[in-house]
Amino acid sequence: MIAIVDYDVGNLKNVYTALDDVGLEGVITRDKKVLDSAEAIILPGVGAFSDAMENLRKFDLIDSLDANIIKGKPLLGICLGMQLLFDKSYEDGEFKGLSYIPGEIVKFSAPSLKIPHMGWNNLIINRDSPLVHNIGPEDYVYFVHSYYAAPENFDDVVAYAEYSVKVPGIVQRDNVIGMQFHPEKSSTVGLQLLRNFKEILS
Repeated sequence: MIAIVDYDVGNLKNVYTALDDVGLEGVITRDKKVLDSAEAIILPGVGAFSDAMENLRKFDLIDSLDANIIKGKPLLGICLGMQLLFDKSYEDGEFKGLSYIPGEIVKFSAPSLKIPHMGWNNLIINRDSPLVHNIGPEDYVYFVHSYYAAPENFDDVVAYAEYSVKVPGIVQRDNVIGMQFHPEKSSTVGLQLLRNFKEILS
């Protein structure tokens, strides 16, 4: 059973459906007992970083997430959920994140870029990982974001996309995983990535 964190940020039904498509049982919840009993946790998210962190505090979920991370439970952050895994964001101010992966969330700065970064990009593998099994340079995933992760250690980046800079697409530090794109909106490639996540759990 995979707990999909419901903190009023994100399209949870699409994530639930995608998990079902790869044979994973998802439960949309903000019940800390369910988070504690789950095999893994997914932290989805769309919208503003500060609002998302405020909602995690409002629903008293941060201590539970922290405790499950310490226990070694896999956590997958999707889109904004990935950005929350880092130390801080500079989106409309400066806001503290969950600090599971060292680094910051910064805005695209090249004046010629179309912002938000929206659409399909291929992933360039930075290091070997079961997360990118059967994923190649011809495989595209769907991004929608105006800010991107700048990790302290680029070894935490499993795969990245090129958009004037190297945009971390998949990050992993121990049991903490993030996908900046939307696997649930990335067709067969997104489902393959979720299957790879499933294999990590087995």
